[in-house]
Amino acid sequence: MFCVFNALGQISFAFAGHAVALEIQATIPSTPESPSKVPTWKGALGAYFINAICYFPVALIGYWAFGQDVDDNVLVNLKKPVWLIASANLMVVIYIIGSYQVYAILVFELLDRMMVKKINFPPGIALRLIARSSYVAYTLFVGITFPFFGDLLGFFGGFGFSPTSYSPSIMWLVIKKPKRFSAKWIISWSCIFVGFFIMLPSTIGGFRNIIADASTYSFYT
Repeated sequence: MFCVFNALGQISFAFAGHAVALEIQATIPSTPESPSKVPTWKGALGAYFINAICYFPVALIGYWAFGQDVDDNVLVNLKKPVWLIASANLMVVIYIIGSYQVYAILVFELLDRMMVKKINFPPGIALRLIARSSYVAYTLFVGITFPFFGDLLGFFGGFGFSPTSYSPSIMWLVIKKPKRFSAKWIISWSCIFVGFFIMLPSTIGGFRNIIADASTYSFYT
């Protein structure tokens, strides 16, 4: 049961691009005649569609082939052909290099701003090189030290990303105050309830699995 809860969090994490959607939209020129929300909406639909056709076949086929014993990284379960496994791992590296920049852009900007304001570090290439390289090194250290990859995805997917899926609905209800039981009112509340009920069990499942794995894990072995 807890594995099912954890899987909900992993799915939430996989489709958590909305966490940086507003940051991307802010960089798009916007005018009353051509608002930025139009290309943002089209981009979001395209991105989620590509996510779905990439993730769901792998998840379904992996479960069909290996059942509940499938590892968090399905490539670990594969033994051959070697060339296919190597190619898949190479594609993962290429994907991570690009996606890491997108997901971490908010942290990068926060670090840059903090170093400029707090310690008067001059803005420029040196600032970005030091701040961003330090953050990458830190996340690498955490990843090596606590390699509960699937459990962490489930926990952060539920605790960190699911709330961002329904908080806009709450803000919209507060600002717009739509008529009760209208279509938009029902859809907004549906998003809130679905997001909340994904957040709660997935966070619990991920946290429980982290504790269970940590009890049998030896660091750096």
